Amino acid sequence: MAIIHRATLSPSKLELIEKFLPVQQWFTKDGSAPPELLGAYRFDDPDGEVGLETHLVSHGGKVYQVALSYRGSELHGGRDSLLGTMEHSVLGTRWVYDACADPVYVAALATAILTGQQEAEEFVDVDGAMVPRKSSVNVKGSGTPGGEVPELSPAAPITGDGVTSIEAGELTLLVNRVLDLGTQGSEDSASLRGTWAGQEAPVLLASLLRP
Repeated sequence: MAIIHRATLSPSKLELIEKFLPVQQWFTKDGSAPPELLGAYRFDDPDGEVGLETHLVSHGGKVYQVALSYRGSELHGGRDSLLGTMEHSVLGTRWVYDACADPVYVAALATAILTGQQEAEEFVDVDGAMVPRKSSVNVKGSGTPGGEVPELSPAAPITGDGVTSIEAGELTLLVNRVLDLGTQGSEDSASLRGTWAGQEAPVLLASLLRP
């Protein structure tokens, strides 16, 4: 369950993303129009400490996937993956990272794929009452409930050709940074697929390999 606070953010998530994208080798700048957020989905941190939110961003006819993690303190060894800090009017200072370098995100993504999980349920905290909010992006892993998730030890992510590879011990996770809207992936592959408004055919978002 993801709890969303009605809060003011400075800078905003979009402002951080707009600074992050142009310096990524997988992003193609097209004109002066700013990136547009299409939607987002969240995963749960079992410990409730790290926010995990993945944004889908449209720009220049392409759709990009930007996974972020939000932390209340710095991620050890995460300096190179830091987008910046933002002030959250409820939670205080939040350190925002490229989630592919965050072990909590890696574990959550692997769990979703291997156990067939969907995106986290979202609730907005309105004066102490938890009001459900529909996710703007729906995702589902290809696995089955109760699927085994091995202990992971993620290495630093490596990106090439629009895909980020994360070696994590027994598994290698592949996160698509640039989405192919016509690709669903093989039905028997271990993967995460998603849909959103205007995109009814499931799109391959991430996949998983075993050495």
